[in-house]
Amino acid sequence: MVGQLLICGLLGFSVSFGVILMTLRLWRRVKFKSAMGRVDFHHSQIAPISRLGGIGLAAAFIFVATLSLTVFGNQLSKGASIVCVALAMFGLGLWDDLYALGAKRKLFGQLIIATAAYFLGISISQFKIPLTDQIIDLGFWSWLATVFWIVAMTNLINLIDGVDGLAGGISLMLMLLMSVVGAGTGYVSFLAAGMVGALLAFLRFNFPPAKIYMGDGGAYFLGCLIGLLTIASSHKGTIVAALLAPLFVLALPILDTSLAIVRRGFLGLPLFRADRGHIHHRLLESGLSRRGVVLVAYAFTVFFLGLGFVAFWWRNQYLPLVMGGGVLVVLLAAGWFNFSREWFVVGRVLGNSLSQRSEIQYALAQTRWLAMEGSRCQSLIDLCEDTVFVARKLGFDTVRIRLEDDERTWQKNPTDGNNLCLFRHKLTGQRYCFVELGVICPTDSVNIGTGDSAKDCVSDYSNGNSTESEDIAKKFKILSELLAEGWAKALSSWKKQHQLPARFDVRRTMSPMDYSQSLVSALPSAQNNEPIS
Repeated sequence: MVGQLLICGLLGFSVSFGVILMTLRLWRRVKFKSAMGRVDFHHSQIAPISRLGGIGLAAAFIFVATLSLTVFGNQLSKGASIVCVALAMFGLGLWDDLYALGAKRKLFGQLIIATAAYFLGISISQFKIPLTDQIIDLGFWSWLATVFWIVAMTNLINLIDGVDGLAGGISLMLMLLMSVVGAGTGYVSFLAAGMVGALLAFLRFNFPPAKIYMGDGGAYFLGCLIGLLTIASSHKGTIVAALLAPLFVLALPILDTSLAIVRRGFLGLPLFRADRGHIHHRLLESGLSRRGVVLVAYAFTVFFLGLGFVAFWWRNQYLPLVMGGGVLVVLLAAGWFNFSREWFVVGRVLGNSLSQRSEIQYALAQTRWLAMEGSRCQSLIDLCEDTVFVARKLGFDTVRIRLEDDERTWQKNPTDGNNLCLFRHKLTGQRYCFVELGVICPTDSVNIGTGDSAKDCVSDYSNGNSTESEDIAKKFKILSELLAEGWAKALSSWKKQHQLPARFDVRRTMSPMDYSQSLVSALPSAQNNEPIS
């Protein structure tokens, strides 16, 4: 059987490598960057990068599935169901890569596909209570358990796909685990082994600096496939070691997702809104390189992969010890990277978050209006003035907007800049375009965040006022992200509406009827940095 697994792995590697290589060549030649290179405000790449890496993974899966199902013809029905459901989830994600669907539509599609898996015979029908021999027949709840498991796995992989190589590496470890867990169900091990080879080929192109992304198509496909294989390899769909073992490997995305839900819930942000508060973003802001972040995540996941093997081999006999070791490592890692600094002041953090909810809700309303103004404004100067208007409403003192040809600066009151906290957000897909927002902080020394996104403007507060200054910096960091996101959407809408580049001097290429005389009169005040009236 080892030889057959190696054949599946080599086949998966060869097909994935070849298809990804052809995809990259086609993308560079045709340059469908509006679709294949769709970018997101919370991603920091400068040049558009293809999001079609999932095609290579899906192609390798089809070849390996055909081989494995031919060998194990007696399980053809269940294996074919896995293939159909996994490819349907891939199609949903690929559709979103090409034409953004929105969170609600994607979730609805995931629920439909997971429900189809249940009616095709892939279900969690029983639940075994850990550390006991008692088994509970789920009955009607089997459908809910199955749908929840598949949808949760699908989104966990997608949520960690924020740094080059991270989702692919964790998925690789999960497939390694599944090739062992599925030993009692031959085709599960074959499919998992094939995906190990496919993911190795994908990481050749996705490891930092990435040449291609797996996109939502690849992430949805991998997450759904992992959920399906864990159910298929478990004994009669019972929650036993076969289902618990992958949860250890997914410790990082589970922890990250849980913290994100709590954070967004406290702040009043939409639960499905993307942000730059994930663990890998925090590691990047701490000074680690992209490769360093990925390697730290790999090391963390490898440890939990070992715990997953222990949980499977000993059939949960040492589950309390295994879980205790996992919690200890999480706490040590959180302390090492200063993630737990505020865990012991939960009351203050919760109070600050709740007090900011109304301001954030107000900011969301303002930035939605700004995003819609992008398709209504006749000139970029008008759009910039709308951005300044929203910035003033949110309490910012300065606004600096850089486009492809020039920059403009607005400020509320003259300031020497010594106590000005700045938040700069680059426009994804552009080398020089950014928006920079400033607010006067109650401290004499504030660091300036000028990275790919806003960073904490926190310095060595030796005057005993650190709590107030940190809270102000964190609040305006969130507000700056919301405003910058609205500005990016508005600018994108304006470019799409007028089919023009993001340049202040774009009026030279247009008919005089497209711009009013008020545009010309507005330019001097912006260039001379006059105070905002």
